[in-house]
Amino acid sequence: MPAFRAGGRLRRVSSSDHAELATLRSQLEELTQRVVAVAARYQDTSDSAIAGDLYAAERSLFGARRALERAITALEEPS
Repeated sequence: MPAFRAGGRLRRVSSSDHAELATLRSQLEELTQRVVAVAARYQDTSDSAIAGDLYAAERSLFGARRALERAITALEEPS
């Protein structure tokens, strides 16, 4: 398990943590695609408010994916 100093503390990078986060990132990408596909079906219908809610969910999922990417980057690069 590699170790490096971050903020004056020794931090151990777990390859299983990295793998877990990478898997979660992939799952979020897939979920985002699925949400967008459903939203697109409602976009030009009388139920377009559903599409709006789903696009809001897409933005939230995108934000979650970015947070995971930052965490993965923090694990990969010593600070």
